[in-house]
Amino acid sequence: MVSFQIDQLYGWISGLLWPLFRIAGLVMLAPVLGESSVPMRVKIGFSVAIAIVCAPLLDPMPDIAPASWSGLLIAAQQVVIGMALGLCMRLVFTAAMMAGEFVGLPMGLAFASFFDPATGANTAVLSRLINLVAMLIFLAVNGHLLMLDGLVRTFDLLPVGAPLMADGWGALLEWSAQIWVSGILLALPLIIVLLTINLSLGILNRTAQQLSVFAVGFPISLTTGLITLAIVLPQSGDFMASLFEGGYQAMARIARGLAGL
Repeated sequence: MVSFQIDQLYGWISGLLWPLFRIAGLVMLAPVLGESSVPMRVKIGFSVAIAIVCAPLLDPMPDIAPASWSGLLIAAQQVVIGMALGLCMRLVFTAAMMAGEFVGLPMGLAFASFFDPATGANTAVLSRLINLVAMLIFLAVNGHLLMLDGLVRTFDLLPVGAPLMADGWGALLEWSAQIWVSGILLALPLIIVLLTINLSLGILNRTAQQLSVFAVGFPISLTTGLITLAIVLPQSGDFMASLFEGGYQAMARIARGLAGL
């Protein structure tokens, strides 16, 4: 007859439950895994599967009853840690969407927008296109596996139950500045070409005032932008891969900052 005590049951539950909260927090906000198009049951099942695989590799969990106030506090801490790490990688894709916003206005596509369930707001078509390309590159370079590997490594830097320091939130805010910097760098070739076209049309308008620049400028800007986009976008793989690498490093900095290291 198999018998066990309540302390053993709490130990088994805690060994799986605490890592699950951190993993689920990341899956809620992580790119690709946390998209709104992914059903909630799939997210929960994926989080449980990862927790089952990772739990035996982790250090012993704190001996705290999950139903106690201390257990609820630890659960909230793990969810917050996972959400911070997931948001760190989400910012990379926000930079890609920001590049689409920068390019869409001079191309004349700023009005071409639709409701995006992932962001809950109207998103430019060009931003959505660049975001999809970034997701494909992310999967092609096994970014989702590297992201999960970085998550598992945070259990060594920041064990379950350790107090959280404020330096980690500062690291997250510092990394959020990459939204603008990376977005501008990604869109810079297109911005230069389209700015040159607009300046040329402005000079043409002053020299040949009888020519309707508004009627000619829109198709020229749109055609030139689409041709330049077709040339630049396939060459952006290395730049996106460097952004993903920066996201992994930012995850480690956030974990070290929350641990006070």
